[in-house]
Amino acid sequence: MASKRSSFKIILGSSSVARRRILAEMGYEFTIVTADIDEKGIRKETPEELVMALAEAKADAILSKLQIKDYLAEDLPPTLLITADTVVEYKGTIREKPSSEEEAREFVKGYSGSHGGVVGSVLVTNLKTGTRKGGWERAEVYFYDIPDEVIDNMIEEGISLNVAGGLMLEHPLTLPFVESVVGSTDCVMGLPKALTESLIQEAL
Repeated sequence: MASKRSSFKIILGSSSVARRRILAEMGYEFTIVTADIDEKGIRKETPEELVMALAEAKADAILSKLQIKDYLAEDLPPTLLITADTVVEYKGTIREKPSSEEEAREFVKGYSGSHGGVVGSVLVTNLKTGTRKGGWERAEVYFYDIPDEVIDNMIEEGISLNVAGGLMLEHPLTLPFVESVVGSTDCVMGLPKALTESLIQEAL
């Protein structure tokens, strides 16, 4: 696919398959550099503050790995680094990636016949100018009752262990039990399209 914009380059600071797919669907070509941070070491009072702090920490970690001088030359197009984070808020509690199968099972059982709020952040850093623009979006996911055997299959497949709140909306095991999404599904999947596009333009 041809790049949507030839006037700048993009680095996606995430190993998430869903984020890669969403950014590609938006028409962008990009390279990937991942951040190695201790997410559990960063704590905030609200999910909105937490996802912004984590996106900023990821960006800082990636910047420390890059040779920034390589991006500063006048004759080079700007390079934008995109980092993001997602958490689930359930009954006032912030849920990140489950730390065990037991916790994953507890998370998914809680959503059965209920709902969870997904808060996702996006941070765009212009490596040439240092400009940094960020924001967050929220969506609410409502579920039908999820049978125990389906939850068992989710846990056995490990699909709940690598995503915020154990919630992978797009998985075939999950999708039939989603009653509705209030907000954007791409927010739930990890990269809100409209917010990302807006921040890219602001950061240029």
